[in-house]
Amino acid sequence: MSTIGDVLARARARLHRLDPRDAAAAVDDGALLVDIRPGWQRLDEGTVPGALVIERNHLEWRLDPTSEARVAEATDHDRQWIVLCSEGYTSSLAAAALQDLGLHRATDVDGGFRAWAAAGLPTAPGSDERPTTPVTLARHPSKDDDPGP
Repeated sequence: MSTIGDVLARARARLHRLDPRDAAAAVDDGALLVDIRPGWQRLDEGTVPGALVIERNHLEWRLDPTSEARVAEATDHDRQWIVLCSEGYTSSLAAAALQDLGLHRATDVDGGFRAWAAAGLPTAPGSDERPTTPVTLARHPSKDDDPGP
């Protein structure tokens, strides 16, 4: 039987996790930062300008380039996705799940949003409004499609 600590350790063993400054540099070089925190957490903690906001429960469906519910940015399996959560735990599990889908360059930010902000990288106040980053689905799923858990 595994514990969540075991699962997290196995996920992180296959990731090349990025510290916040390296993540910001990767974004400057074309990687996409995806914020998976729920709305209440973004409201409470703040946001990262330019990050694509896809809450955790939709992540695989939106980033799998073979999914009919993918975002327009999910063009192929070679795109680099950098996952951001609050402290870098959930993002490690999410990045490993993306690797399971063949998104081999998926990783996460070590320390999450809190480490990003502590490093003095750009943040913005939290908001309960829709994200300003356009999220365009490649195809809008119908009510019969499985939107994910």
